[in-house]
Amino acid sequence: MVVGSAPKSTKPADFGPSYLVISINASQIVAREWGVEKPDMTLMMFHQIEGKYKNAQEVRRVLNGERTGHLYLLLWRHDLKRLKEGLKRINYGYDQLSIVDRYSRVALVRAMTGKLNFEIGPESKYSNGIIGVMLALHSGAQRVVISGINPASTGHIYNAENLHRKHSGPDMDALRHMQKLGLPVYTADPEVAKATGLPLWTGEA
Repeated sequence: MVVGSAPKSTKPADFGPSYLVISINASQIVAREWGVEKPDMTLMMFHQIEGKYKNAQEVRRVLNGERTGHLYLLLWRHDLKRLKEGLKRINYGYDQLSIVDRYSRVALVRAMTGKLNFEIGPESKYSNGIIGVMLALHSGAQRVVISGINPASTGHIYNAENLHRKHSGPDMDALRHMQKLGLPVYTADPEVAKATGLPLWTGEA
């Protein structure tokens, strides 16, 4: 399951220990409300560690004292020592740490979409939530349920800034493309099912 940070998210009816949980940035606060003390994996963008703007500051505030299983730090531009120091500074723990560079991200997108996309401009960038879905599918997940990933929404669950989501278009296209290909991607959020055409997850068949 991939849990995003859209303001509204729905806990799957059959949610339990059998679910492997992937959180995005600070969205693990949603999973915590469902009883998940530590996500299995977390995808975090590089600027959440040192960024000065409000959203990054809120991510660091929310993650203070939390931890994850495998932390994937996306597009980190400095050395590993600086990253570990940054994570220690914000008091965020992990069992395993990996840096995902741009080429690995591009390769994943190409494997899942057939497109060579370097995500240069905002009109071509995917959210980390969609990257999380692609990673789960590419890793062999039999089905992927998403919650809190809504291309049509604005804002984040962990702050009141109501920030616009720059990647709404690419995300919507990606979800509709997955649906068209018949990939096993579902949503637990009724409004997302209606907007994207993804099947609504109501429990394991």
